[in-house]
Amino acid sequence: MKIFQKLKFGLILLLTASGYLGKAQLPANTFQNPVISKSLPDPTIIKAKDGYFYLYATENIKNVPIYKSSNLVDWDFVGTAFTKESRPSFEPKGGIWAPDINYINGKYVLYYSMSVWGGEWTCGIGVAVADKPEGPFDDKGKLFRSNEIGVQNSIDQFYIEHQGKKYLFWGSFRGIYAIELAEDGLSLKPGADKKQIAGTAFEGTYIHKRGKYYYLFASVGTCCEGVKSTYKLVVGRSKSLFGPYVDKDGKLMMQNGYSVVINSNEQFVGNGHNSEIVQDKKGNNWIFYHGVDTQNPKGRILLLDQLQWDKSGWPFVQNGTPSLKANRPQF
Repeated sequence: MKIFQKLKFGLILLLTASGYLGKAQLPANTFQNPVISKSLPDPTIIKAKDGYFYLYATENIKNVPIYKSSNLVDWDFVGTAFTKESRPSFEPKGGIWAPDINYINGKYVLYYSMSVWGGEWTCGIGVAVADKPEGPFDDKGKLFRSNEIGVQNSIDQFYIEHQGKKYLFWGSFRGIYAIELAEDGLSLKPGADKKQIAGTAFEGTYIHKRGKYYYLFASVGTCCEGVKSTYKLVVGRSKSLFGPYVDKDGKLMMQNGYSVVINSNEQFVGNGHNSEIVQDKKGNNWIFYHGVDTQNPKGRILLLDQLQWDKSGWPFVQNGTPSLKANRPQF
């Protein structure tokens, strides 16, 4: 028995030193990446009226997976936004990509992209609504397709309200654009014109207002080549929602300038397409994004990190790459 106990203790020490102990053995105030080891590309998150966080992602789980959490670390799968019968169909063989969840006029409004690989002129952006964050979502159909609005590869949409108006930003390596929406957010404002705000290096737009600046987060590089993916999260900022956005060196994002926020490390590569920024009870900012785990390179798994701000007001994460272990958000 004593020999067995010594062997067991030795094994625990070995596993601890090697980093192979599971999350259950972590100290109570820490977490480790990936937060969810299933493939959940292009995450979007909202704190719902029931006090829980809900996270949605590109449909590696068919019909758009939905997860629920009280603390941003421990997540439960609660279902899908659509069913086989209710899923959008304006791109008949298309996948539902890069959802963006919002609460508008008393409804949970989910903007989504629908595309097939290489279908850059037939892809487009649609919208669905629900009374509850877990759905069921009622599809309201497409807002536009690439060939209708004149922007190739019209995917990766982001909704924002500004000075009492509603806007949609979108684009993927063919320019980032913005356009005004109707008051209900479910259609384009009649007569609205699109405006280009960034160049052709970017996709996965998210804009965050902090102080006097608007920060345009985006992703550059290749997202979907497994361990060879070069994706990374970048940023620029402007004093106007519609730009001009510049990087730390003053180069215009319209000319493909950017500053890197999250790059790769030995364990996680291809890191990008971030969610909305979430603030915990201590006032710390947190951001989800996807990456590829080099130790288990199946799909694009869910990563979480604290987003901090330097003295010049630029965002960064510790060490500039995904954390392996870190202190939990405080709730």
